[in-house]
Amino acid sequence: MTELADSDHDRLIEIVSAHPASSMCWALLAEASLSLDTAEGDVAAYAYARTGYHRGLDALRRAGWKGAGPIPWEHAPNRGFLRALWALGEAAERIGDQEEFERCSQFLRDSSETAYQELSRQPEASSAEHSDPAAR
Repeated sequence: MTELADSDHDRLIEIVSAHPASSMCWALLAEASLSLDTAEGDVAAYAYARTGYHRGLDALRRAGWKGAGPIPWEHAPNRGFLRALWALGEAAERIGDQEEFERCSQFLRDSSETAYQELSRQPEASSAEHSDPAAR
């Protein structure tokens, strides 16, 4: 997964195209866009993160999650969703959508305090934490 995280923009697009259901792939694309630190990057990150967030919700529901309760960071397949949720909040704050930022921050905390602590202390989520480009 380190190769994936270290990929350039074109390679990330290629990987996301090959794994469109992967919230991790969308989250990494969102994080890369946030790292540009531009208005265009922030808007792109918002869109990528929202896609990863929704793909993650789909996967969680298929796995039996009922829309409430913990989503443990310690369970690696949850990390794509949690990272997409974090990136969505970051992008929302940057584009001035304070309500969405607060909603995402609270949802992340309610889902996994560990994820909130891990992701909030870093400007970008650590990419060395995954094992598979199609991880959800």
